[in-house]
Amino acid sequence: MDKVKAAQEIIKEALARGQNPCFTCSFQAEDVVVLHLLLNQRPDIPVLFLDTGYHFPEVYAYRDALREQLGFHLVNLVPALSVEEQEARYGRLYKTDPQRCCQMRKVEPLFQALKGYDTWFTGLRREQSLTRAHLKPVEQAVLPSGHQLAKISPLYDWTLKEVFAYLAVADLPHLPLYDQGYLSIGCAPCTQKPLDPSNPRSGRWAGKGKLECGIHLHGKEG
Repeated sequence: MDKVKAAQEIIKEALARGQNPCFTCSFQAEDVVVLHLLLNQRPDIPVLFLDTGYHFPEVYAYRDALREQLGFHLVNLVPALSVEEQEARYGRLYKTDPQRCCQMRKVEPLFQALKGYDTWFTGLRREQSLTRAHLKPVEQAVLPSGHQLAKISPLYDWTLKEVFAYLAVADLPHLPLYDQGYLSIGCAPCTQKPLDPSNPRSGRWAGKGKLECGIHLHGKEG
């Protein structure tokens, strides 16, 4: 598969350029493909998981089962406030102010962690959303702190069909939520099945006019 070879080469070149890489993984299908490709070249790479406290139970179970199977170095990133503390102080922000909720539970913990790395691998794909349609395999991310790092998306031009074909060939399980009709999976309160079958992310923050949580702004992470 030509795209597999291309992704392997993108990863190889990025690892050669950088000194301290990491991978952000939500354990959706494309992320598991990137994880598998990365582990073949860099078995000790830190795998950063944004543990918001709002994930589906299936995501936690799948994460742990895959870790047992593949033996990767999992790093759980947690927000400053627990779910209980945040809801006691601000109520259910995912209902009243989802942007602020994402900022506190995803963006801030991730950007703080990324200060320690110079290369950031992602599972982003152009097909996922209009906001990602012009995604490049190698970009420069600039954090609010001023820290810069290479942002690498080896599957930038893959289709979802190609992603699942790779999982099948590699004999890797997929997140069971896909079998229920979900195509883009984030925190449980803000994830529905796609409202528009042609737009996988149309079930995310449905009705809130929001397409991104804020961690992927393509060169303008802030």
